[in-house]
Amino acid sequence: MGKTAGSLPYLEYGLGEDRLGGAKMTYLDTAVVIKVVDSTIINYKIQLSKNHFAYLPKSNFFRDSTILSKPYYLTNSWLVNGNDSADFVSITLDEKLPYRSIQQINPSRIVVDIFGATSNTNWITQRSTAREIKNAYYEQTEDDVFRIIIELTHSQHWGYSIFYRDKKLIIKIKRQPEHLNLQRLKIAIDAGHGGENDGAKGATTGILEKNYTLLMAKELERELAMQKANVFMTRSKDTSLSMIERTELLKKENPDFLISIHLNSSVRDSIKGVSTYYRYIGFRALSQYILQSMVQLGLNEFGNVGNFNFSLNGPTDYPNCLVEVAFLSNKEDEQLILDPEFHKAVACQIIDGIKRWLDSCK
Repeated sequence: MGKTAGSLPYLEYGLGEDRLGGAKMTYLDTAVVIKVVDSTIINYKIQLSKNHFAYLPKSNFFRDSTILSKPYYLTNSWLVNGNDSADFVSITLDEKLPYRSIQQINPSRIVVDIFGATSNTNWITQRSTAREIKNAYYEQTEDDVFRIIIELTHSQHWGYSIFYRDKKLIIKIKRQPEHLNLQRLKIAIDAGHGGENDGAKGATTGILEKNYTLLMAKELERELAMQKANVFMTRSKDTSLSMIERTELLKKENPDFLISIHLNSSVRDSIKGVSTYYRYIGFRALSQYILQSMVQLGLNEFGNVGNFNFSLNGPTDYPNCLVEVAFLSNKEDEQLILDPEFHKAVACQIIDGIKRWLDSCK
């Protein structure tokens, strides 16, 4: 027995992996109680409930011999309320138990499974101060899996975070911004790679991805500034930032949404075009609108890719979109990437996609 430790501990579904790592189930808060049942070289296999298992990096586990495994843990009653900026679901548990969340659309809902929990909830107090939460209830889907269902007022997911305060599980839900225009929103821009991480290289020129993602990100920053948007850049120069450092910066800044700029590459030099990426279905719409705008530049459509395991698509705190502008490995795309006028055109089309997405939310 032990607890989660370190920065941004996460669970993986299984032992498979690609160049971005294994398929992630969820991020967890620190000090969540974990039961280890087996081990690989780099991961612990953990038992979430009788029928559910996952894998946790060994670096995110702290062994604690004082913790005793119990046959069951109970839930208590809930409070659903809001303050000036967000809504909250609060539920007290016997212990800090592991969880996962799922976004659903049509209707728009957040589903949170608490593993190892058995219901002792006898009432759910819902207050009118909660404005984004339309309804909250639960199901005991298995003897030791407790499911929280949160129905949202708006169709667009605007983000949420899950954490513990003592042994109280808190689900903090962001509301749809009152004013859906660029002047009233905080937009985060991430220029991919940087510093010691060069990224991909140009097929004929050898140009580095890190330099051109920064040029395009700065052009997007300039265009948004002209429209009086509040912009946060994860980097504004050629500096090394890990994915954990970027994620922690973004969590601190709490943007309304994130755009991450990258350039693609393939072993097949004939592949070219633009693509956008998301992990969670509730955030897909932003990536769809941006892709639709980007193809108007005459770029091939490589596609809209979901369930993508890119680290900056991982946080549930805000809508986010990874834009792979074009392929450095393709000679035609490479020539476009070299052109400063193309950088400006990319920025304008991303903004066009953002505006059309915001209009769809009204």
